[in-house]
Amino acid sequence: MPAIEEKPTLILSKEHQNILKVVNALLAESSALEKGKQLDKGFFLQAVDFIRNYADKFHHAKEEDILFKEMCKPGVEMHCNPTDQMRYEHDLGRGFVKEMEAGVNEGNKGKVAENARNYAQLLQEHIYKEDNILYPLADSALNARAQKTMLQAFAKAEKERFAKGTKEKYLKIAKEFEKRAEKKGLRVE
Repeated sequence: MPAIEEKPTLILSKEHQNILKVVNALLAESSALEKGKQLDKGFFLQAVDFIRNYADKFHHAKEEDILFKEMCKPGVEMHCNPTDQMRYEHDLGRGFVKEMEAGVNEGNKGKVAENARNYAQLLQEHIYKEDNILYPLADSALNARAQKTMLQAFAKAEKERFAKGTKEKYLKIAKEFEKRAEKKGLRVE
């Protein structure tokens, strides 16, 4: 289990950095496709796999099933609760990924590039909102007991959702994609 001093939102923010590595690579590859590069089906299918398993099944599930539920419990005081908007954006992203995969399977470069770019831009904005609005709001609204409960739930979710070595597989993919994007001049900030 993570150190008690660590906050659930810090864990989620760190995961965002891995997701942004893939997002940057998607932007680089989308630009290359739009400039006439051949469709690299392997790259895009690997990106879809990463998004569905690391970003969605692992990261978004912790947000939706743990953090958002905790923020919506009776007695949690906030001037507004943006969790419905965040869920909507998760669903919107899932739609872009589905269409990107369909484009790959159809060999449709335009469809792949459009949906990859739309997903990447959505995630850049989404992550900014979560890191700078949602997470600070959660940190101020949720007491230490709730934070500790969430840390335990995060550890349990990670154990249940990822077989041994699976998380490492996706972190390796994120690192490889980061290098790929850097070669094309895109970096995670």
